[in-house]
Amino acid sequence: MIEATLLRDYFTGLQTKIIAATEAIEGAQGGKFSADSWQKVAGEPLAGNGRTCVIEGGRVFERGGVAFSQVSGAALPASATAKRPELAGRAFEAMGVSLVLHPENPYCPTAHMNVRALLATSADAEPAWWFGGGMDLTPYYPFTEDIRHFHATCQQALLPFGSDLYPRYKKWCDEYFFLKHRQEARGVGGVFFDDLSEGGFSRCFALTQAVGDAFAEAYLPLIDKRQSLPYGERERDFQAYRRGRYVEFNLVWDRGTLFGLQSGGRTESILMSLPPIVKWRYDWRPQAGTAEALIYEMLPPRDWV
Repeated sequence: MIEATLLRDYFTGLQTKIIAATEAIEGAQGGKFSADSWQKVAGEPLAGNGRTCVIEGGRVFERGGVAFSQVSGAALPASATAKRPELAGRAFEAMGVSLVLHPENPYCPTAHMNVRALLATSADAEPAWWFGGGMDLTPYYPFTEDIRHFHATCQQALLPFGSDLYPRYKKWCDEYFFLKHRQEARGVGGVFFDDLSEGGFSRCFALTQAVGDAFAEAYLPLIDKRQSLPYGERERDFQAYRRGRYVEFNLVWDRGTLFGLQSGGRTESILMSLPPIVKWRYDWRPQAGTAEALIYEMLPPRDWV
């Protein structure tokens, strides 16, 4: 059986640790996260509470959010039962931490991380529970050593649970964070898993913790290394264009976004992942041989470690 108190303590603690580490990158003169604690009122389609922490206009991070939520409802939304139709109509409780960080400097990558647990119940069947999560990297001007560090950290986090997991979860990530309407990867991947229940609660929870705990080491050293690189309007313009791919994926394909919106979740918390400045152009492509063209060469999945 899922242990809600144990999960809540971990997820809220993870949120606090990641915010502290991110503010340390911002420095004494940098930005701080504002905290918005919320609770669903009676009569709304979803019950629950959460704490959404957002940074905007920071010294390093143009926009970012680290959110904890714990919600429940009378019936699982369609996005959660698409691959498990036998659970349709069950009541549910879900909780977890989700974050996206958008640095201002185009030489710094955007990152996403999510770890979550879900319990589905009905009066005439055994409860079903599972974990999900992962992290992925979206660079604009990629540095090979940074991508390798990110993937190597993911690999080491999963290694205690089996040497086969990183290759499996990397492939899952490559396939999931893919814009089917463009036939293009969103970024350079990472790891992703869902519907995890094999091996028992303790193993699945420990694996989920390992992924959540590895995020700061996988990502923040890259920001520390690249945040002071000089850039101009050309780089910012290209960053805004590439951010359009991020928006397209989140609004069209992302299961977490769809789950939140379909289940009556808190819209501002769900859409905090979107970047503050973004552009689209009609059928635009970078000139061959330019730095902007490099990212397209790095997007096809490959073995980074």
